[in-house]
Amino acid sequence: MLRFVATRIVGLVVTLFIASLVVFGALYAAPGSPLTYLTHGRTMSPEAIASIKAEYHLDDPVWQQYLRWLGGVAHGDFGTSVIYNQPVASLVGSRAFATTLLVLMAAAIVLVLGLAIGTLAGLRPGWLSRSAMAGATAVMAVPTFVGAVVLIIVFAVDLEWFPVFGSGRGGLDEVYHMVLPSIALALASVAFVARLAQTAIRQELSADHVQTAISRGLPHGAVVRRHVMRNAAMPVLTVAGLTIAGLIAGSVVVEQVFQLGGLGQFLVSSVQQKDFPVVQAICLMYVAAFIVLNTLIDIAYTLLDPRVSIGKKDS
Repeated sequence: MLRFVATRIVGLVVTLFIASLVVFGALYAAPGSPLTYLTHGRTMSPEAIASIKAEYHLDDPVWQQYLRWLGGVAHGDFGTSVIYNQPVASLVGSRAFATTLLVLMAAAIVLVLGLAIGTLAGLRPGWLSRSAMAGATAVMAVPTFVGAVVLIIVFAVDLEWFPVFGSGRGGLDEVYHMVLPSIALALASVAFVARLAQTAIRQELSADHVQTAISRGLPHGAVVRRHVMRNAAMPVLTVAGLTIAGLIAGSVVVEQVFQLGGLGQFLVSSVQQKDFPVVQAICLMYVAAFIVLNTLIDIAYTLLDPRVSIGKKDS
């Protein structure tokens, strides 16, 4: 376990380094400059422009700016926002809770509804399960932003059950404001997890060892719990984990539609304003969250199947 964790930590550091290079290079390759937003589009004298560039080190070579930023990160300093002139850590930290709450609520919806629909369709085939899977498949084809707009029109504008925009004032009010955004974010993922769970359960039901257990008269409930659900959980766990990690990226679109003020919305505005330190910090947080989640999935494998050894190669 220690070797496995150490290997993942090294991999995390290497991946974050490569991701920072890609993001930093992509921002400089994209058209536009932070100078446009710092001057608010006004015409200024060459001396004033040179002073602004010197203050924010915009006249330094790209590699030098990157090394300066990397040195600060190594000491726990993510730099200062070019646009807001505030520490990046405080700007990102104040917006992280909204995104975290959104992703957690969407993940809960995906796991509960997706596994419930998939399990029902796999264990009890019939018109009800077929109808549920047909509805899930239809929902999976709906883009996230379209589903978000439909939810706003129906449940926020027409029925007035939920607020249209904003993330709330704290406590239960924030949870209340996140209901529609989390549903919009989870819609397509619920259908995907449900279809996978149905397929995995039906494959296990037709397996030889399950049919043998049923033919020997073992209780159906015990066979399902011990042999079907446990073995079917392995592929479902893998895809469900990757799907939940994908919710982090999908939250960018939902936050824009509902104006939640989270990391996703802040990332979009920072990219448009070429605020390099903010974009770097948020992208690295997303990459780190994805890797950590996959590590937790690998560890969960050993809880479901003791034959899976952490940190060891198959013989």
